[in-house]
Parts: sequence; C-alpha cells; structure tokens
Amino acid sequence: MRPSTLRTLKRAAELTRQNRLTEAVLIAEPVILAADSYEGDEILRWLADHVTDFTGETDKEPRS
Repeated sequence: MRPSTLRTLKRAAELTRQNRLTEAVLIAEPVILAADSYEGDEILRWLADHVTDFTGETDKEPRS
C-alpha cells in the first residue's frame, strides 16, 4: 500500500474516533476509489485488521 494511502486511512480512523465521520469519509473515499485491485485488497485487509483504530475499543468482546 502506498504510504499516502496508509496516512489517509490512519487520519480517517482518527477522525472517526473524534465522531467526525463525514470528514473521515470525505478524505478516505477518493483514496479507496482510486486504488487499483492490488492496493484495494491491501486496504480491505488493513481495515479488517484495524477495526479498533476506528472504534477506539480495546477489548475483543462483542457489544451487547
């Protein structure tokens, strides 16, 4: 994944944790849409591996 893509995803996660979801989507969407299939797969893996970066949750227990 390109370093600029990773920086954007991390920034989107930070904005999401600050309840600034609209801004997070505005910066992440163009980067995600511009990705080729290889980078798109990397983005999907990164997002799956870093869910807690967006939620701010530290435990793995499901919410009730």
